[in-house]
Amino acid sequence: MAKNKKEKKEKKKFLGGLRGEFKQVRWPKKKEMFKYSLAVLICIIIFALFFILSDVIIAFIRTLLEG
Repeated sequence: MAKNKKEKKEKKKFLGGLRGEFKQVRWPKKKEMFKYSLAVLICIIIFALFFILSDVIIAFIRTLLEG
């Protein structure tokens, strides 16, 4: 029983600390979030194009070498 009380007390302390940390977080505004999301999408598109182009070039070289 004492162990159960101790666990509950530790959980309350943990959740209280967690709540305090969440209050300190600076959450991005809607405009900032849009900019960040757009930057991520652009990076994904650039990397996708890079890997697609690399794959096409390697496939072309393989077909030239294999005859």
